Amino acid sequence: MKPKIALFLNDPECSVICCAGIYEALSSQYDIRIFTRHDFSPKILKKADIIAFPGGIGNSGSFENLLEDKVDIVKEYLAKGGRYLGVCMGAYWAGHHYFDILDGIKVVQYIKRRDTEIKRSYATVAEVMWNGSLENMYFYDGCAFVCKPHKNKTIATYANGDSMAIIQNRIGLIGCHPESSLSWYRQPYLESYWHGFRHHQLLLNFVNDLMER
Repeated sequence: MKPKIALFLNDPECSVICCAGIYEALSSQYDIRIFTRHDFSPKILKKADIIAFPGGIGNSGSFENLLEDKVDIVKEYLAKGGRYLGVCMGAYWAGHHYFDILDGIKVVQYIKRRDTEIKRSYATVAEVMWNGSLENMYFYDGCAFVCKPHKNKTIATYANGDSMAIIQNRIGLIGCHPESSLSWYRQPYLESYWHGFRHHQLLLNFVNDLMER
């Protein structure tokens, strides 16, 4: 029986295209069920091995209107042994202004960090080192994680050395978009960076690591 992932959908904050990419990357090994704010309950999460929040477009105020009343549900789920996967927007939401589920990790905008090579918010790729392999990974105003490395498992780092993908206990966070699909690379300046689904395998490996915790 496949492990179960409860994947949150609320377009545009946790968008259809990002949900589709996660499904495409993980469905070979995981039973993925979409849920929304309207059926967000302990009953839904009780059946899930992982709760996943994908990326999308939004601002800091959107969380208050969308999920502020669900914070205790998520914390209780994690306290009972559940796992959290956050990609881009979903990774931001793990921070102290939102679900507040991290220990000693600040979740910050990468474009505002010192020595970043990306200075503004737009669709591009970030140069990252993922488990010793250099990758150009789809990026759209993603987050970085400021933390003490010995408290976490760092999977990937940005070009400036900031953590880009980490696992802390049963919480896995990624600032870029390894779930990106071919349609994301239609712009001429991005076409040559299409990864041929290689990044989907990286995401699958990341989630498998998370599942072992």
